[in-house]
Amino acid sequence: MIVFDLHCAHGHKFEGWFGSTSDYEDQREGGLLTCPECGVDAVSKAPMAPSVPAKGNTKQVRPVRAGTNDAEETGAGAARPVSNTPMPAEVEKAMKALAKAQQKALKDSTFVGDKFAEQSREMHYGERDEAPIHGQATLEEAKTLIDEGVPVAPLPFPVAPSDKLN
Repeated sequence: MIVFDLHCAHGHKFEGWFGSTSDYEDQREGGLLTCPECGVDAVSKAPMAPSVPAKGNTKQVRPVRAGTNDAEETGAGAARPVSNTPMPAEVEKAMKALAKAQQKALKDSTFVGDKFAEQSREMHYGERDEAPIHGQATLEEAKTLIDEGVPVAPLPFPVAPSDKLN
């Protein structure tokens, strides 16, 4: 998966997760991307800086103090830690709310494993009774389902089959 920072024509910023850059392009060109805040479909990638973690064998660098020259303080090209910091409270709260919403949505859902695409399609075409299901699908299967108009959506958090739980 690849995460892009996106923004809409009205300046709202949000994040999108895609299987690849071409998946993003396909969805954008197909009008499938919309701003979650205002609904406009004029969405594009925002400029992003790559998140590159410091090597494990590099010296930790103390933060730069305001009013100092970065190169003087840390040495040119010095690595800065980019992870292992506490998550901001609002992000943690949002993640917990999202996890709780997923848990509620899956409460009455049946895990169908790799039969997800097949069973979703059968329900969509009236070949079996509709019921809430979740499972696994390849990227190609998911694209085909979307192209056919089958209502599917990725889950924000991975789900382990009940037989694989501790």
